[in-house]
Amino acid sequence: MLVNRNIYNKLISKVGQIAILIDPDKSSSENYLADLVRKADFAQVDYFFVGGSSVSKKDFEFTLNFLNENTSIPLVIFPGANYQISHKADAILYLSLLSGRNPDFLIGQHVESAMELYKMDIEIIPTAYILIDGGKTSAVAYISQTTPIPRDKVSIARNTALAGFLQGKSIVFFDAGSGAEFSVPVEIIQEMRGLEIPTIVGGGVKDIETIEKFKENGANVIVIGNYIEENLDFLIDIKDFTLSNSK
Repeated sequence: MLVNRNIYNKLISKVGQIAILIDPDKSSSENYLADLVRKADFAQVDYFFVGGSSVSKKDFEFTLNFLNENTSIPLVIFPGANYQISHKADAILYLSLLSGRNPDFLIGQHVESAMELYKMDIEIIPTAYILIDGGKTSAVAYISQTTPIPRDKVSIARNTALAGFLQGKSIVFFDAGSGAEFSVPVEIIQEMRGLEIPTIVGGGVKDIETIEKFKENGANVIVIGNYIEENLDFLIDIKDFTLSNSK
């Protein structure tokens, strides 16, 4: 097990970083991945997050192997199951789904993979994973059989995140889910900034205005997933944002 904190330190180093979430179940074409890598390199995105709720082991390994060989952008596993681990990534967000009460996603999946992961040369980032209602049932909510926190219950979201942080989670990931109609309310991100808790936010990010809003309110990393699958050229629009954020 690596004891360095290179990726974690990068994650918390500033606000407004961009991660592209790749669901191997939808992105197992070599031509698609090559085009994605080319445009992501051009856009100077900060990370690739790799994983998903209903991904086969074969597609997961194919996608991670391709990225490992074809890009220098840091690879961070976003695991949807215990088999989604690999030494070919730079780090793994070791997710505990704190917004639900399903023990399998609080600790059960972790027990299955713990020893194998411990032996790998990969940075492990304990992450409080919190689902926020995005206006439709997400894959992760369905698979985990958990209910997202209502959008207007900011205090519940805040206290759930704070509980995870006090338990030792290094970072909080608020997710409205894949294909969300609405992104995470900015008020939740503002609460995290007030508590000085590092934050990742994703789900329902479809335009530069939303990215700017999250940056302005303290989100360390903004994750874009489904919209990139639908509109790969959105990465060209992101280029201007990443350039301004690097100054």
